[in-house]
Amino acid sequence: MSKQKIFLITGVSSGLGKAFAAGALAAGHHVIGTVRNGEAAADFSAQAPSRAHAIVIDVTDFGAIPDAVAKAERDVGPIDVLINNAGYGHEGIMEESPLDDIRRQFDVNVFGAVAMMKAVLPGMRQRRSGHIVNVTSMGGFITMPGITYYCGSKFASKAFPRRWARR
Repeated sequence: MSKQKIFLITGVSSGLGKAFAAGALAAGHHVIGTVRNGEAAADFSAQAPSRAHAIVIDVTDFGAIPDAVAKAERDVGPIDVLINNAGYGHEGIMEESPLDDIRRQFDVNVFGAVAMMKAVLPGMRQRRSGHIVNVTSMGGFITMPGITYYCGSKFASKAFPRRWARR
């Protein structure tokens, strides 16, 4: 087996995040997984007690992210791979969608991912290694009726890392 990697994956309590974490753990890697509550943290850590490390945090708590990532790196080690998976899809007609719902859509899908990238990038740059994966969707390529804001958030979540990767 190649060197054990340390993954930081957001949103590991269900869906793709849970599957990404399971795959990394099955391959023998360490996974630091974000969840939103203590029960989900216990469930996640129980999967591989010495390699599954839960962080209880909401990705929209932008002020808490740098400290949470720094603590995770002190406790587990430098992050090799960040997978920005946490997200959700707001459905609604454009003119009927409340601004608070639209803001939450972008806070989770875009700004939460940006905050996570900003927290791990300095260490990755210093080590001159690391990978960042942002989970997007077809909504980042085309817009569809009823999910305009979701599509916009997924397009934005594709655009930021493309530019950063060129640095």
